[in-house]
Amino acid sequence: MSEPLLRIRGLRKQYGERLVLRSIDLDVAEHQVVCLIGGSGSGKSTLLRCVDLLDTVDDGTIHLGGTELTDPRLDDHAARRRIGIVFQAYNLFPHLSVVDNITLAPRKVHKVPRKQAEEYAKELLARLGLSDKAKDYPDRLSGGQQQRAAIARALATEPEVLLFDEITSALDPELVGEVLDVVADLKQRGLTILMATHEMGFARHAADRVCFLEDGVIREQGTAEQVLTDPQHESTRRFLARVLDR
Repeated sequence: MSEPLLRIRGLRKQYGERLVLRSIDLDVAEHQVVCLIGGSGSGKSTLLRCVDLLDTVDDGTIHLGGTELTDPRLDDHAARRRIGIVFQAYNLFPHLSVVDNITLAPRKVHKVPRKQAEEYAKELLARLGLSDKAKDYPDRLSGGQQQRAAIARALATEPEVLLFDEITSALDPELVGEVLDVVADLKQRGLTILMATHEMGFARHAADRVCFLEDGVIREQGTAEQVLTDPQHESTRRFLARVLDR
């Protein structure tokens, strides 16, 4: 077996007296889509923020390829360049056009020449169905378009792994499908994705593996079909019965 692209061992995170993550072990292989499911407060978002080094890890290790991201000697900014993250809120800069939002990190952080960065941004926008929105400002876009622009921004630095944190939760129901279609296309293109989602239908069809989190612990993980149609843990069964309204 080859080493997973992303390997998490014994991950622990605490905020004050509240223990949010308790000894998380998780592997994500290259080109794999892994979906994190679980109720509010289960630790999904915190796990993603720890992987992206936005939150300090209290204990445990995170490896990306051959690099330990949790090594205190590591330059956080250099490590973060290898990871793309998209949040529930689009977090686009309102004073910048779509193309300028997308090219900001490549130009300022990666020192990519403006022309080269803009050419790649336009390729991404074409791929995501936003060719005609390059010069628009975020407030001229629908929620689904803004989220697709945020995904393009995450892709612009050509990350090794993409993190998606409930990226459809702030969207109107009719816009959810267009964003999930983008994620399904990224899977077909072979990107490595770790995503928190409450869209069980999408997880069933697109995820290679599903992890159910509860109280900061991965209670159950396995193939999408196994976890979502034949869960072995009582907590998983209760959660799915609630969200699927069985």
